[in-house]
Amino acid sequence: MKACVRGAAVAVAAAATAAALAACGEGAGNDSGGGNQTKIGVLLPDSTTARWETNDRPLLDRRIKELCDECTVEHANAKGDVAIQQAQMDSMLAEGVDAILLAAVDARSLGPTVAKADEAGIPVIAYDRLAEGPISGYASFDGEEVGRLQGTALLKAMGDRETGDQIVMMNGDPSDPNAVSFKAGALSVLKGRVEIAKAYDTPQWRTEVAHMNMSGAISALGADNIDGVYAANDGLAAGSIAALKANKVDPLPPVTGQDAELGAVRRIVADEQYMTVYKPFAPEASAGAALAVAAARGESLDRIATEKVTTSSGSTVPAVLLTPVSVTIDTIEDTVVKDGVYTIQQICTPQLAAACTKAGLT
Repeated sequence: MKACVRGAAVAVAAAATAAALAACGEGAGNDSGGGNQTKIGVLLPDSTTARWETNDRPLLDRRIKELCDECTVEHANAKGDVAIQQAQMDSMLAEGVDAILLAAVDARSLGPTVAKADEAGIPVIAYDRLAEGPISGYASFDGEEVGRLQGTALLKAMGDRETGDQIVMMNGDPSDPNAVSFKAGALSVLKGRVEIAKAYDTPQWRTEVAHMNMSGAISALGADNIDGVYAANDGLAAGSIAALKANKVDPLPPVTGQDAELGAVRRIVADEQYMTVYKPFAPEASAGAALAVAAARGESLDRIATEKVTTSSGSTVPAVLLTPVSVTIDTIEDTVVKDGVYTIQQICTPQLAAACTKAGLT
């Protein structure tokens, strides 16, 4: 019955999908031959955040192949465009993939396309971001814990005073459910402890938007009146720090981040960014790959996913929720270096040699 439903949906979708892809100019990339092999679609949201292509994609590829010799993987990156991702997903439905691993550009906008996959009998695993619609499973980190780590670190960096400090909040894309969770977690720590003088949402997590907003905050508040910056990820931290430096703010206030990007780790060594949140990529990719392979084979996800999450529609789905880790200058060696994410040589550029020696990164 599943094959019949899928076949009917594929036939109906094919012509419309071809037109949509032609209009968008972006399709799903097929990395290996098809035939009757099990096919898993992997849809990544953007190339703005370094992790997706640098870490997640190769890790997912490797783990899927380890778990499933007969599997082929179809890749697509939406470049931050909802319409492109919808067209890419329609293309995968038309092709008849057996499961889709989806890191949604916009969780709400992708909901109808997820429903279309469900009608076709193709399970969708939400990856890193909790997509709307009838998903089959979810692999990610505890988003509110990410925010709590950021908020706690910011208070510590500012001296953990009870009141008086004012901060700028540079939140993520409001269409990303993760950004909502990060913000909620941070506010649970920061509310009542600091004054949130300015707060911004950042569409598509764009670094240049964070730069523009921070410049506006400096103009409104004064260069000497920003005691800390909550930046929801490392791209927003980079934009905020660039704006602070351009406005001759010295010393820089403590700035948070997330994703443990190489640039962020270097900024921590340079004493420009206070911390980042490290979400170990390998365990998340391993969990996402395992859920996608099991879903593609029609197997139960409960043996992999020991937790449950509630979707926007109120249904509960199997989930793997991993624990994030705070990284500061004192823990770089025991986290991202120890895990093999970066070598000390990669982190310690010639310009950072003295700072690395001071930090014991030799």
